[in-house]
Amino acid sequence: MFRSSAVALALLLLTAPLAAAAPTIDPAAMPAGTYVVDKTHASLIVRVQHMGLAAYTVRFTGFDASYVWDPASPQTARVEATIPAASLDTGEAKYNSDFAEKFLDAKANPTIRFVSTSIVQTSPGKGTMTGDLTLRGVTKPVTLDVTFNGYASGIAGQRSGFSARGVIKRSAFGSTFLLNPPLAMVGDEVELILELEFVKK
Repeated sequence: MFRSSAVALALLLLTAPLAAAAPTIDPAAMPAGTYVVDKTHASLIVRVQHMGLAAYTVRFTGFDASYVWDPASPQTARVEATIPAASLDTGEAKYNSDFAEKFLDAKANPTIRFVSTSIVQTSPGKGTMTGDLTLRGVTKPVTLDVTFNGYASGIAGQRSGFSARGVIKRSAFGSTFLLNPPLAMVGDEVELILELEFVKK
C-alpha cells in the first residue's frame, strides 16, 4: 500500500511541470521579449502544381526566424526570417541543387528573406501578417494568414507556436523555369505552409 502510494506521488510530481505547461491562447499572457525559432520543431513547406496533376511538395531544411513581442503593443510585433535558398529539399537528393538554382537562382541570390511590416488581428487567435519577401533578388509584399496556437511555460522553456499559410506567384520574383509553353509543367502559384515553435531568449 505504501509503495503504490509512493509511486503515485512520484508520478504526480514528475508530470506536474508538464501539466503546468498547457498552452494558453491568450497572447496577452505571453511575456515581452525576443523569441527565436526552435528548428527541431518547425517546418517550412511549399507546394506547386505539377502538370496540373498534383501539388508537388518540397521543404526547406534550414532557416532562422525570430520575433520581438510586447503584449502591451501587439501590432508592433516584428518578425524576421532568413532561408538559405540552397536548403531546398525535394525528397530526391539528386535534384536539390539543380532545382534550387533553376527555380530560386540560389548561387547569385543565396538568401531568401522576410521582414514583417504589419500585423492585423482578424479574430481571437487569428490574423494577417504582411511583410517584404526578398526572393531571387526581388522584393515584393506578401500577406500570410496566421494562427496563434498558444504560449506555454514549463520544463521546455517559454514557448509559443504559430501556423501560417499564404500564396505567392513565383513569376513576380522572376522565377519562370518550366512556366511558359511549350514546357509549361510547373504552376505559377506557390503555396506556403509554415508550422513554427519559438523559444523566448
